[in-house]
Amino acid sequence: MLTIHNNRFLAAHEAVFQANLEWPLAVLIGRPRVELGGSMKSGILAVLLIGSLFARAGQATQNQAPLSNRVVRYDIDATYDPKSHTLDASEVLTYRNLTGQPQSIFPFHLYLNGFQPNSTFTREAHRDFPDEEWKSSYLGAIDIKKFEVTGQGDLTNKLEFVSPDDHNPDDRTVALVQLPRAIAPGESVEFRIQFHDKFPEVVARTGYKGTFTMGAQWFPKVGVWWHGAWNCHQFHDTTEFFADFGLFDVKLTLPQNQIVGGTGLQTSSTNNPNGTKTLRFHAEDVHDFAWTADPQYKVFDDSFTGSAGLVHIRTLMQPENAAQGARYNAIAKRTMELFERWYGPYPYKQLTIVDPATVRAGGMEYPTLITADTEWFTPKSLLLPEIVVAHEFGHQYWYAMLATNEFEEAWLDEGINTYTEIKVMNALYGADRSLVNGKRFTWGDAEEQHFSYERNPKFDPVARYAYQFANDRSYGQITYGKTSCALLTLEGVIGEDTMQRALRTWFQRYRFTHPSGTDFLRTVEEVSGRDLQWYFKQAIYGTEVLDYEVSSADSWPSKWYEGDESRGTSYHSEVVIHRKGEFVLPVEIEIKFDDGSHVRERWDGKDRWTRFSYDKKAKLASAEVDPEHKVWLDVDFFNNSRLVGPGSGQARRKLGNYWMTLWEVVAQVWGWLV
Repeated sequence: MLTIHNNRFLAAHEAVFQANLEWPLAVLIGRPRVELGGSMKSGILAVLLIGSLFARAGQATQNQAPLSNRVVRYDIDATYDPKSHTLDASEVLTYRNLTGQPQSIFPFHLYLNGFQPNSTFTREAHRDFPDEEWKSSYLGAIDIKKFEVTGQGDLTNKLEFVSPDDHNPDDRTVALVQLPRAIAPGESVEFRIQFHDKFPEVVARTGYKGTFTMGAQWFPKVGVWWHGAWNCHQFHDTTEFFADFGLFDVKLTLPQNQIVGGTGLQTSSTNNPNGTKTLRFHAEDVHDFAWTADPQYKVFDDSFTGSAGLVHIRTLMQPENAAQGARYNAIAKRTMELFERWYGPYPYKQLTIVDPATVRAGGMEYPTLITADTEWFTPKSLLLPEIVVAHEFGHQYWYAMLATNEFEEAWLDEGINTYTEIKVMNALYGADRSLVNGKRFTWGDAEEQHFSYERNPKFDPVARYAYQFANDRSYGQITYGKTSCALLTLEGVIGEDTMQRALRTWFQRYRFTHPSGTDFLRTVEEVSGRDLQWYFKQAIYGTEVLDYEVSSADSWPSKWYEGDESRGTSYHSEVVIHRKGEFVLPVEIEIKFDDGSHVRERWDGKDRWTRFSYDKKAKLASAEVDPEHKVWLDVDFFNNSRLVGPGSGQARRKLGNYWMTLWEVVAQVWGWLV
C-alpha cells in the first residue's frame, strides 16, 4: 500500500492472454487498445479463437509447476448483488498440514467485521482521525452461516471470536474453531463454509462507492502457521495482511453489465437466464484473491514480455480518468522491465490495474491486481499516478511473492518497496525530478520520503509490530519514510551495485516463502561481506537520530598578530564537525578553499565532535558533510554545509529544503481537495 507522509491515500514460459468474452478480436491477437465498453460480436472466427485461447489458458495454468508449497486451496462460489452491496458464497478450503505436528485448533480472519463501530480497526482509526464522522453506510460484516469440517461434522456452534492483540470483546475479526479430531502432519482437512458479506461504503481498501465495488478481504481466510505457532492477528487500522500460498478457483456471479477484474486469470464467462453472468477465475501460487466490478470501467489492454513469457496488462479506468489509462500502462511496463532486470521475473500471466472510484480504495496491492489512483486534473508534470503504479507493482515482489508478515514486520514490504519505488522513479525520470517533473519546478521522490521521516524520526523504531506504533502518522513516517531513507543510506555504505545484488538475492532465495527481517539483514551482510549489525541496531531496531552539522568553519592569517593581511599571506583554517544526534555513522567531509583546491576527509563519528585544521596560502571557502548526499537518514540537511565569507548565500540543499516545505504544503492541500 502507498502512503504519502501521514496519509494512507485515504484516508512458466508460455504466452497466454486472458480469455475474456468482452475483449475485442484486436486485443486477443495482441494489439494494445482502449475499449469503451460493449460486447464482442465478431463472428465465427472470433468464437473459434476465443475457444482456442480458453483451452490454452486452462492448460497453461493447470500444467505450471508449483512455485510455492501450496498449503491452501480455496474453491469459492459467490453471488454478488450490487444493489444491496451483499454477497452470498460457499467456500471449500482444503488445508494441508505441513506444520510438522498435529493440529486441532484453526484460526480464521474475518476482515469485513473490522468495519463496525466498536471493532479494533474503527477504534484505532477514530483515535488517529477524530474528526472522521461514522456513517451507517460504513458498516461492513461477514456472517458465517455454516461451518462444516468434512468427516467431523457441523462445527458452526463451535466458532469462537477471539481478540489476541488487544482483548477487545467487541472485535470479531478473528475466529477459532476446535476440531474433534486433530489433523496429523501431512494430512489435509477440508472446511466447507457458507457465508454472507455486507460490503461497506469504502472506508479503507474494500467496499462500494456509487457503481464501483472493490471486493478485498471478503472471505474467511485461515491463519498462517509461522515460527512454531498460529499467526492470526486482528484487523488493525495500520495492519495489512499475511496468508499462505495456494490455489484459488473462484466463481463470481453478478449482473451482466458489470466489467470485472480479479486475481489470476479469468477462464470463462457464462451468461445466465436471469440477467446475471458467472465468471470463473483461477490463480496459482498466490495468497489472496481480490476482485472489482463496475459497469462504467473503460478497459485499456496492453502487454509486457519478460523472461517468463507474455504478461497481459488489463487496466480498468474510471470514465473521467480514461485519458490517463495510457499513463498507467506505460509506467507499469517500464517498472516491470526494471524489476525483471534488477530482481527477477514476474511469473504470473496477468497484471490488473484498477482506477478506483474513491481514493480510499486507491494505492493498494493484491496478488496480480493493484489499485492505483489519479484525478482527471492531474498534470503530466505531477508524477503521482506513476509513483502509485510503480509502488503497487513493486508489491508484487515484496508482498505477493515474498509474503512477509505485514502485521509484525511491515517494513519488509512497505519500506523495501518504497526504496525500490524511489530507485525506479529515479532511473526513469532522474533523482531530482521523480515526483515533480516540470519545466520550472522539479522535486524528487527521495526528498519527499525524507521530509516525511524527518518530522518524526525517533518516536518508534522501524522494527515494530504495525499496530503497536504510537499512531497512524508515526507508522507511515517510519515504515515508509525512515525505512526507505535507511536503505538509501545503507546503499551509500555498501555501494549501489552491492545493494541491488543483495535485494536480488533476497528475492530469489525467499520468494514463495515467509521470510523474516532477520533473513533479510543476514542476506545483506552475506552479499556485502560485511558485519553491519552496528548499522542495523541503530537504523532498524533503534530510535537514535542521525544529525551531523558543520558547527564552525573559519580562516584567519597565520600571523594575525602582525596586524595586516597582505598578498601572499598564509592562512590557518579550522572546521569543526559536530554529531548532534545519537546515531553514529562514518561520514565524509569536503573542505574547499578559495584557490579552487579541496580536501576530502573521513570521520568515524564516534566522538561528539572533531576538528580539521589546515595551514596554506588560501582561505577556507566551504565545508560540507556528506558531499555526495548519500546519508538520507540525516534529519537536518540545513546544517550539513557552511559557506565562508559574506554574500555566499545558501547551499543548494538548503534551498532545496525550502522548496520541499512548499511542495509538502501543496501536496497536502491537493490530497485534502481530492
